[in-house]
Amino acid sequence: METAFLLVLLVAAVALFATEKISVDVITLLLLAALTVTGILTPKEAFAGFSNDIIIILGAIFVIGAALQRSGLLEAGAAALLKFSSSGPKKLTLLLMSVAASFSAFMNNTTVTALFVSPAAGLAQSAGLSPSRLLMPLAFASILGGTCTLIGTSTNVAVSGYIENAGMEPVGLFELAPIGLLIVAIGILYFLFFGEKLLPNVKGDIALKPETIRDYHSEVVVMPKSPLIGQSSFEWDLNLIGFRLVRIERDGQEMLPAPELFIAEGDLLLVQGKVTDLLRIKKIEGLEFKASLEPDEVGGRHGDLLVAETVILPDSDLAGLTLREADLRRTHDLMVLAISRHGQSRLHDMGSVVLRTGDVLLVQAKAEKLAAIRRGSGFAVLDEYEPPTLRLRQGIFTAGVFLAAIIAGTVGWVPLSIALLSAAVLIVLAGALPGDQVREVIDWRMLILIGGMTAFGTAMEKTGTAAWLAEWIVYALKPMGELAILGGFFVLTILLTQPMSNAAAALVVLPVAMSAAAEIGADPRTFAIGVMLAASISFIAPLEPSCVIVYGPGRYRFMDFVRVGGLLTFVLMLVVLPLVPLLWPLH
Repeated sequence: METAFLLVLLVAAVALFATEKISVDVITLLLLAALTVTGILTPKEAFAGFSNDIIIILGAIFVIGAALQRSGLLEAGAAALLKFSSSGPKKLTLLLMSVAASFSAFMNNTTVTALFVSPAAGLAQSAGLSPSRLLMPLAFASILGGTCTLIGTSTNVAVSGYIENAGMEPVGLFELAPIGLLIVAIGILYFLFFGEKLLPNVKGDIALKPETIRDYHSEVVVMPKSPLIGQSSFEWDLNLIGFRLVRIERDGQEMLPAPELFIAEGDLLLVQGKVTDLLRIKKIEGLEFKASLEPDEVGGRHGDLLVAETVILPDSDLAGLTLREADLRRTHDLMVLAISRHGQSRLHDMGSVVLRTGDVLLVQAKAEKLAAIRRGSGFAVLDEYEPPTLRLRQGIFTAGVFLAAIIAGTVGWVPLSIALLSAAVLIVLAGALPGDQVREVIDWRMLILIGGMTAFGTAMEKTGTAAWLAEWIVYALKPMGELAILGGFFVLTILLTQPMSNAAAALVVLPVAMSAAAEIGADPRTFAIGVMLAASISFIAPLEPSCVIVYGPGRYRFMDFVRVGGLLTFVLMLVVLPLVPLLWPLH
């Protein structure tokens, strides 16, 4: 009876994770409540996963990463590296992927991708290339780089915490480095000699910097005494600087531009242009963004506010809501100035636009609010305009403390969790990250997912559900050998990462895979490592946040990722699967 109940919960959890209509942390807490209320787990067992030091490690990494990003050091370094590179397509790809993978070995891959989008697109322009030739390799490299270290991805941290909770040796900080470096090398070689032939080569205006790639739609109001009043809507002055007037709303009526229609005071204009053109509105006398005139304006002096491009990620709660329903001014302290949607050249009333994954919003907010939405809000910041001053001393201090913590944890002077926690505290005390931002930069949803799904794995083991599932999988694949059984879990994990996050997929498969290993007399830790790596080499669909970030700027189509990423996934699986039992013996 308990087995059937747990299987129903498992299927329900996978379905909810896939739809993303409910936040992953809420789903996880509902699972814990169900397991506790039914008596399958005691409260102590249900919340034991949150006491694991892996939670401390991941939380500290969030804080350190936010401090590094706030300093501007990484962005300046990334741009400088790429500017000094050669202009040859292969050398550009090699440099970009190598640097991105190196960064993501110690940072969140979404952050790394967002960091490099602008420099990479600018680099493509200077080399006469389409950004579509560089941005997909960039996204893939940031994901692959996470396989090199324990802290390179939350999936690695989650799996290490689970197997440690099961009484086995946790994953060492650089234990994955040999196979991780090989994975990165294969990914780079794939794009250098084969993948580049599969990449789309979008011609035309795409070969420009990101701010000139996207067409934005924005609503502006004609203010009293504007020099535009009386001009023909068909031949107004702003045509000369790249604006296109899409629609005029006057006294509740919508009108299309025409030679005989003249602009009047109070008109609401829906305009289309590039971000650099739209930002000129702030300097054009007699025009104001509609958002700037609405009540309850985002707090702060005008000089305190920054303008940034943000993209809606797959885990965002905003997808499916209209801009009016999302009410980002109230919920996130963001003023939405404009919206850009790949593949759609005309929009109408901005407030009624239903948001989708991949939509890019041009927003205005305080610097600390932009820092907050980088983590746990369903957004990624692509680029900032009027960026904060480079805080070189803070950046060097943060990087030095981070490096010292890694060395101290690696050589065993102190536990890694204590080393990283101490580093995070020192960084906050030194002012590299304001204390009131610490809670905002930590992805609490990921911490809850890891702690809660660890308890779900405990429930599967305690009730014998994992063993029962393992017996069926072993029964089906045993005639083909142990490697085939490991391969079965490898493929299952890859498939589950399409509708689910990588960490969630790994934590769902992990207890079953480890039970199967025990069933055939193999080392469960080997199977755990296999599941962990499988979750990080899945590129079949552009559903990873890193892929979503480059989807619009690269003008990619869904099938571009299926074609390029699907083949890379297959190649990596053929290489990695037989290597896992060689590096982590089955017996």
